[in-house]
Amino acid sequence: MAAVELKPVATSGDLVAIARRLGQEFAKHAAEMDETDTFVATHYEALKAAGLVEAGVPKELGGGGHGVDELAAMLRELAHHCSSTALAFSMHTHQVAIPAWRWAHQKAPVEPLLKRIAAERIIILSSGGSDWIAGSGKAEKVEGGYKITGRKVFSSGAPAGNLLMTSALYESPEEGPMVLHFGVPMTSPNVRIIPVWKTLGMRATGSHDVMIEGHVVPDAAVALKRKAGEWHLVFHTIAMIAFPLIYSVYLGVAESARDIALELARKRRPDPHVTQLAGRMETELRGAQMAQSAMLAAVRGNKPGPETTNEIMIGRHLVAKHTIAAVELAMETAGGAGFYRAAGLERRFRDIQGARFHPMQDGPQATFAGSIALGQPVDRVF
Repeated sequence: MAAVELKPVATSGDLVAIARRLGQEFAKHAAEMDETDTFVATHYEALKAAGLVEAGVPKELGGGGHGVDELAAMLRELAHHCSSTALAFSMHTHQVAIPAWRWAHQKAPVEPLLKRIAAERIIILSSGGSDWIAGSGKAEKVEGGYKITGRKVFSSGAPAGNLLMTSALYESPEEGPMVLHFGVPMTSPNVRIIPVWKTLGMRATGSHDVMIEGHVVPDAAVALKRKAGEWHLVFHTIAMIAFPLIYSVYLGVAESARDIALELARKRRPDPHVTQLAGRMETELRGAQMAQSAMLAAVRGNKPGPETTNEIMIGRHLVAKHTIAAVELAMETAGGAGFYRAAGLERRFRDIQGARFHPMQDGPQATFAGSIALGQPVDRVF
């Protein structure tokens, strides 16, 4: 398959328009990549050429200076055309948006990372799927640093990644179980990708496992130490920024499914039952759109903490619930024509299932929301 050739554009432009132009090219290859489990590598090259890799870096540090609202709209548009590209790129995008927010609001020492993203257009990987509040992997103290061992699952975009943002558990003699946070270069001889990503949906995201075996992180490179199994302010910040971006992708997937279903339904003989299905689909989709808007409103509050995390996770639950329902109804609205792979609807049906699996899933989310409502502690609810 030929590489996508697109001229660079300024990141100060309309991100949605850029995403739409790129997405129209991505859509030509999305089905083939899905069917062959092929990572969207050529799409990443186009995203780099268009300046979207550094879109969330502050202008003062060489980036596009775009905020979470604009980045969410960009990802939502990309998802209309290629779900896998949008989801994989959301993982890089939130790993840029989080330090950008911390630089602007908390004076965090993240300027070198952000400048490097802008100057070199490096791709940041997230190990969030395996490194939620509990953490994973092992850190062993050695002279000058920590030797890391761990298998990081769901590392979306792994084949294109330059730097993996991850963590490991360390048994501190003084403080007890701690989680250390750091970056690991994917070029390290002690890091390798295990190609296990053969899945129901989002097949082209390259969300393989990354194995770290003996990589040493210098003491100075440890960005954060926190108590294991407890919420930390940094994680409330992560929750506030990351999930509105990730779930904007699923909203875009559902919107594209709706568009396909309506196009197919219009070719059918008018039927009151089909009309009702379309109305139910629109209603579910509107619920998802409202929930996503509420998540973005919570981000604009700029107050990371348990209350904001609660709002974000309620929104995450509602976006997942309503987008999955909307796509199920899209299948019914389209009728038998939607069952053919050529229509693209069944691919959206598979891709939307991924909305179920990001933190916080339904059980922990309900416990967190209930604890907030009842005034109970949430430090260990995740």
